Amino acid sequence: MRIGLVCPYSFDVPGGVQYHVRDLAENLIERGHVVSVLAPAEDDTPVPPYVEAAGRAVPVKYNGSVARLTFGPVSAARVHRWLADGDFDVVHIHEPVTPSLSLLALWLATGPIVATFHTATVRSRAMQLAQPMLRPSLEKITARIAVSEDARRTLVEHLGGDAVVIPNGVRVAAFAGASPRAAWQGTDPAPTFAFVGRLDEPRKGLQVLLDAVPSVLERCPGARFLVLGPGEADDQVAALGPHAAAVELLGPLDDAAKAALLRSVTAYVAPHTGNESFGIVLVEAMSAGAPVVASDLAAFRRVLGEGEYGLLVPPGDPRALAAGLVEVVANPHRRAVMAARASRAVGRYDWSRVTGQVLEVYQTVCVL
Repeated sequence: MRIGLVCPYSFDVPGGVQYHVRDLAENLIERGHVVSVLAPAEDDTPVPPYVEAAGRAVPVKYNGSVARLTFGPVSAARVHRWLADGDFDVVHIHEPVTPSLSLLALWLATGPIVATFHTATVRSRAMQLAQPMLRPSLEKITARIAVSEDARRTLVEHLGGDAVVIPNGVRVAAFAGASPRAAWQGTDPAPTFAFVGRLDEPRKGLQVLLDAVPSVLERCPGARFLVLGPGEADDQVAALGPHAAAVELLGPLDDAAKAALLRSVTAYVAPHTGNESFGIVLVEAMSAGAPVVASDLAAFRRVLGEGEYGLLVPPGDPRALAAGLVEVVANPHRRAVMAARASRAVGRYDWSRVTGQVLEVYQTVCVL
């Protein structure tokens, strides 16, 4: 099968949707399909051979994050050429209403179109106002996928129509089989906690974690907080004063290093404040065997089995977060039980299963 995947967000600064598109492409290729990905990226940005870079993207604030998008007549010409050259059996567009390559591809593509919706937001006036204008384009979509119930609800409430839920995928074995690093391993007297996320996005909750550091250190003086991700946070850490030494900014690391970090730490912490549609890093931590302490957001609650696979705490509450972290340190048996249950639950997110579900959708639209 010839498959075209469209990503609206730039590969210059990868994020969750970009990783999802990349991993889906690689799993489809492993199964013998011919795959091309169209995504924004500078000409000198290193991208995999199956990615066609569509040029510079412009940063735009959206949904508590910064989306890097590309739009306009030059981008439209590139989309048109890519579609013509690809002669795809199915075009799979991610975030099809995003004003970037995705919306351009939706306008220009013909034949079977599959769309995946990633975004979850409680209320979006912009989406509601745009819905009448987008309706004719949305009617071109042959099949819809949502990565979570929260993303599906956003689609239903803001744009109409429905979707089958197919979760984000994880290479479970890559995390489960990663080798821990001694420098990152914790002990009960000196636990280590990992945070993964873009440091300059408030909704990822780094500030909430930093505000919890003094309370954790009161109970666990040897605790260390290992922070992985792009962005600047030196000033935020420095504001902790004498507690700043407990925080280590690791910067952006590659996938192998991230897996090693999650295999090493006492627990993974996800202090996000909202607007999360899934929580892929929770699944990565669960796959690596790291007990999870996470904000009690609807998307996280579903991934964590209503608290069966991890500890949920009120979002935006540093004292509650600190209490949760101290609790998992003080209860090694509970940590072990949560981790064991989580390791059994992550199978549904493995790319071997997720790719099969996506292919079932492709096969359905190609025979219609």
